[in-house]
This record gives sequence, structure tokens and C-alpha cells, in this order.
Amino acid sequence: MKPGETRLNGQTIHSLLDAAAQEAPDAPAIRDATGRWTYRELAAAARAFARWLRRQGIGRGDRVVVQLPTSRELAAMFYGTSRVGAVFVPLNPAMKEFHLRSVVGNAEPELVLTDAAGAPVLRRVSTVPVHDIADVRPDLVPAGEDPGEAEAVAPDDLAVLIYTSGSTAAPKAVMCPHAQVTFACRALTEVLGYRPDDVVLCRFPMSWDYGLCKVLMTCVARCEIVLADGESDVRLLRRMRETGVTVVPIVPSLATMIVRLAGRDTRPVPPVRMFTNTGAALPQSTIDALRTHFPGARVVRQYGQTEAKRITVMPPGADRERPDSVGLPLPGTRVLILDDDGSPLPAGEVGEIVATGPHVMAGYWRNPEDTARSFRRDPRTGEPLLHTGDYGWLDDDGHLYFQGRRDDMFKHKGFRMSTLEIESAAMDVPGVRAAAALPPGDGHGLALFVESDLDAHQVITELTKRLEPPKVPTVCRVLKEFPLTLHGKNARRELAALIEGNGA
Repeated sequence: MKPGETRLNGQTIHSLLDAAAQEAPDAPAIRDATGRWTYRELAAAARAFARWLRRQGIGRGDRVVVQLPTSRELAAMFYGTSRVGAVFVPLNPAMKEFHLRSVVGNAEPELVLTDAAGAPVLRRVSTVPVHDIADVRPDLVPAGEDPGEAEAVAPDDLAVLIYTSGSTAAPKAVMCPHAQVTFACRALTEVLGYRPDDVVLCRFPMSWDYGLCKVLMTCVARCEIVLADGESDVRLLRRMRETGVTVVPIVPSLATMIVRLAGRDTRPVPPVRMFTNTGAALPQSTIDALRTHFPGARVVRQYGQTEAKRITVMPPGADRERPDSVGLPLPGTRVLILDDDGSPLPAGEVGEIVATGPHVMAGYWRNPEDTARSFRRDPRTGEPLLHTGDYGWLDDDGHLYFQGRRDDMFKHKGFRMSTLEIESAAMDVPGVRAAAALPPGDGHGLALFVESDLDAHQVITELTKRLEPPKVPTVCRVLKEFPLTLHGKNARRELAALIEGNGA
């Protein structure tokens, strides 16, 4: 492979693990609160799960819904499902019956696997066998060196359905084929420079592509992942020290928590060499605090959507350059900026961000309307195009600058603006730990929520020093704690309900 060239094409999820188990069988692979497996042990557990699935009659193309906490066992199930050619459908354990009913109905699985807490609910919403992992676990004992031959799986076969949050209650699952997933994970591993001696902390569920992708990226790099989704917040730094964590994927809420914990902790910091952020822009004050508490650590900005995993990454060695940029396209991919008519815009002009390349997923499961809207083909080249619905611009060197999501952009008092710039200004106010802005809506004006020790009047006063008058919120609410989505993002619908419920 030439320098800078990304290895890819024709790979499958389980082949990544097979290669790791062959090349580094005794290297530590995965750790959770209950123990640790080598790559040899992880591969054996995956083969055992594949054998169990075959005995249940599960084969190529069948959907397997799994609602379990993120663990070594769940990772083995992921690889084992791939091994029989079935489609892995991970659901967040926190998902409630209201959403489970529509998701299970949409996925139409052949089999459901959960725990004792989830079994009663899933049996109410499903017409297929629902298995309690406690009953299944005795059958998942690895059988020595049994090779457990994999099914013939094509690169364009579906590997995973990832259900994403949206603006409606209707479920929307991104179809993730083997080829696209393995390409994206290999490309990200290369660009971020994961090393065999790395230990990667993962605080995210495997039901989110951010967590799922980290399981695969560490496998590609032959390094270790520490799954800590369900572990106590207050023990986080201790856990990082105990396991020797070197890489920490973050979202802004997790970064804020790490900064807060590090500020109270007098013991030596964990040997973190890199933080990688996605989900939302990381305030500069948080970036500065991470660098202060973890000297020498890189803070890498990324931009992406589940529909293409990651779209751009700021190279780690350039993390202090172009502070407003979210980086360069992955190797072998491109980013276009298009106007409303679909024509390319020159550098410096704002338009819709469109990604093209082998990382673009296959569309939305059983949702042809939304698929046609977001997943298109270049009329000239036939390349897949992902219309993100986000806005940004490229500089002359191809770096992307994210301006806001479609829902973030709005007009107010004749001015076009973004919630992101208002939130960024709020986060610049000393004492503000988190911020979320809401565009004007029925019954309320431009609103801002903050987590802060300041009062609302003090926050607004500070914002008048940082924003033009039309961009200064008319409503400010100080919260003790922000409502968050299952993925750690601001829960904007819940925030809007707080405003509307009070008639502000």
C-alpha cells in the first residue's frame, strides 16, 4: 500500500476480526467492567455466537435485534452476526416501549436478544422469538479451535441497521453494508493514526455508530478498546488511569465532564495522547481546558453523519491549525459544496455539504422517500452522493468549515443566523458550562438555555458584548442540568417544551 492510500474494498465485518486474531492472537482486544479478552478469545466468542445463530435458523439477510448493554459479549455478537451473513440491529437499552414498538415493526427481525429487564417489553412488541441472554449464555461457550467457517457474504450485503434520532417518532434506520463500514473504519484508523499500543476508551453505546465504529477501528489497529458506557461518571478518570487510556472519543457533554473531573483531581492524569470529537462543535474554552489538564494531547475535530460515518477529520498533527475548520475529507472521498440548484460553489461560498465516496451508505431501510432525498447519484459520474442537509464552505486547500445544520439556520429580524454562533458566544462567557439556542417558535422568541452559576440577566448582558442586537436571545433560562439525548447531545425538543410549557 502506498503512503496515504487507504486499504479497502471487499472486506467484511468478521474478516477484520479474523485477520486480527491471526496476526495478533494474544494481543489485548477488548475490556469491560467484568474482564478482558485477547483477539483470540474475542474471535472464539464470535464463532460461538455464530453457531448459536445457525441453530436458531438465522442466515444471510435476516435481521437480529439486540438490546443489551455495551460489553465484550455484545461485540462478539456483532462479529458473530456478520459471520452468518445476518444483519446486526443494536438498540440502546434506554429505548422505551413507545419507540421499540415502531422500531421492531420496521426492522422485522427473525430473532430478538435482550436481558431479563428488556424481555417482557420486547415480547409485547415482537412476534418473533425473544431470547433472554441469561438463557442463551450457556450455549455461547467457545468450542476450542473450531474455525466456524463463515457464510459467503458479499461486500454490498447489509451488515448493520443503525436507528437514528429524528424530528418525528417514525423510525429511520441507516443501511450500512460491509464494504462501506469497513472502508470508513480503515480510513479513520489511518487518518487518526491509531497504533497497536493504543488503549481507546469508549463511553458510547454500540447502538450509536460512534461506539460501533470504535470497536472496528481498534480491531483494524490491533489495539485495545475499553467499553465504559455503563460505568459511573465519578470513576471515569480512575478507570482511565487503571487501563492506561491513550485515546478518548468525545462529544461536548463528555468533554465538559472530563474537564470538570480533571479540575478536581490531584492525582496524575491518564496518558491520553488524543481526544477525537464529533456530534457537535467543541467550544474553544473546552479545547483549551483539555489541553491544560492533559499536556501534549491532541484535540481532533471531526464532522460526520451516520449516513457516511465520518466525512472530514482534522489531521491530528494539525489540530491547532485552522481552529474553525472540521478538517479534510477522508482519503478516497470528496466533499462538495452545492447551491440550491445542485451546482458546485467556489471556495469560500456557503452551500449544502455533499459527501461522495465509498463511505456513503446505502440509504434508509424501507424508506424510499427519505432515501431519494438524501442519497443520490452524480448525473455525470454515477458516484453516490450524500446530501447532508448541512451547510458549510471549503477553503482553497479543501478544508471544510461547518456553518450549521438545516435546523440550525434561520432568519430573525431580517438577518440570517445560526444557533451555533449564538451557542458559541454563550460558551465564551466565563462561568457558562453548556449552552443551547432555539430559533423563534410558536409562542416564544429567540431562546437560550445555559448551565451556569450566572443568572439569566448576567448571561444576556455578556452576550450583548459578543453578538449583534438581532442575535441576542430574548429569553434565557438557567438550568442545573441539561436534558440530553441517548447519544449525549442536547435534547432540543425537551428544551423547546420547557419554553412552550411556560408560555415564554
